[in-house]
Amino acid sequence: MRVKKAVIPAAGFGTRMLPATKSIPKEMLPLVDRPSIHYIVEEAVSSGIEEILIIISRGKEAVCDYFDYTPELEEKLKKSGREEDAAALRAIADMAKVTFIRQKEQHGLGHAVAQAKTFTGDEPFAVLLGDDVMEGNPPVTRQLLDVFEETGAPVVGVAEVPTSEIHRYCSLGVTPVSERVMEVHQLVEKPTPEQVLSNYAILGRYVLTRDIYPILEGLSTGFGGEIQLTDGLNELCRQSKLFALAYQGTRYDTGNLRGYLEAQVKLALQHPDVGAWFAEFLKTL
Repeated sequence: MRVKKAVIPAAGFGTRMLPATKSIPKEMLPLVDRPSIHYIVEEAVSSGIEEILIIISRGKEAVCDYFDYTPELEEKLKKSGREEDAAALRAIADMAKVTFIRQKEQHGLGHAVAQAKTFTGDEPFAVLLGDDVMEGNPPVTRQLLDVFEETGAPVVGVAEVPTSEIHRYCSLGVTPVSERVMEVHQLVEKPTPEQVLSNYAILGRYVLTRDIYPILEGLSTGFGGEIQLTDGLNELCRQSKLFALAYQGTRYDTGNLRGYLEAQVKLALQHPDVGAWFAEFLKTL
């Protein structure tokens, strides 16, 4: 079945990027000349997604405004002879059909995903975390969709992380199926050293089915007193198949300062207008 819908949870407080995120949604912090969430939506669209639900919270109206038309500004640009700039702004709103819902209280990623039930209905859907900017060819979401279309089962995007870092993620117990595809049989969120199942961790991309909703709705709070999507997936893999794909690409965790700066430099160097200048500038430092 072709996946046409995606969900982007973007309701978090952004505490790792304070004080900037005190008044600016972390998803709207710029990476070169566009906010980080632009790259997330662009990845979804490039993967074949047509409809996107962005889950926001109070104070994140700027995210909604970004994907809306700005007729007054567009007209002003046209009058100034900047038709290309006006068209570029219009294209942002036309990338996909983007809708929004407020998560009234933040109770974890599992709780956020559960808010998408009406939007996705009976259809499978992708989940792209708003903190994780990915570079991949094909796009990382497209890689997961290919596995889903082949297996018909939910799939998560994973990568190996250092042993010293696995406690910050979830650890997966897996059995290899092919070169980069594994079947998942257990997941542990934020494991202690004794709980580590492997160094494979989910990093920001999922393709799920409606089967996840009754599980999430029945979950008790887990790590950090939150409804953990990981706990839901752990139950899902007991009931049916769940696959993991060791995706090919680069992830930038823009929800923390180091990842944000890494993405900023890498994307600036690739930018057609400023990349060459920026490379020379860095040599002078």
